[in-house]
Amino acid sequence: MALRDQLRVLVVDDMSTSRGLITQALDGMGVSHVSTAADGPSALESVARSPVHLVISDFNMPGMDGLQLLQSLRQGAKTAGVGFLLITGRADKEIIERGRSLRMNNYIAKPFQPADLKTAIEAIVGRL
Repeated sequence: MALRDQLRVLVVDDMSTSRGLITQALDGMGVSHVSTAADGPSALESVARSPVHLVISDFNMPGMDGLQLLQSLRQGAKTAGVGFLLITGRADKEIIERGRSLRMNNYIAKPFQPADLKTAIEAIVGRL
């Protein structure tokens, strides 16, 4: 069975359009186990209920940004090893360095092409 058939992904973005674009790209890659959350707190609840291999999160979200979500995941015993891909329209050095200090696995800048997303995911989980 191919990795894409087993991979469980959570897409976190406060913009429904962005969630849709990411899930559509994942579907195009053959990744079928995809869930979504509109913010960090509901993402944490979702992961607690149904563990995932990879979280793909927007950076700029109200209340809890993507790096705060990452920090919360890394502090949890059951979620510390979850793969984390940050998607950001502000890929400035400070955000990327902060993400790396929190053990972010990879990042991709908006806007992105599906092929770029696939490359970023494969750098974390292996070939799909």
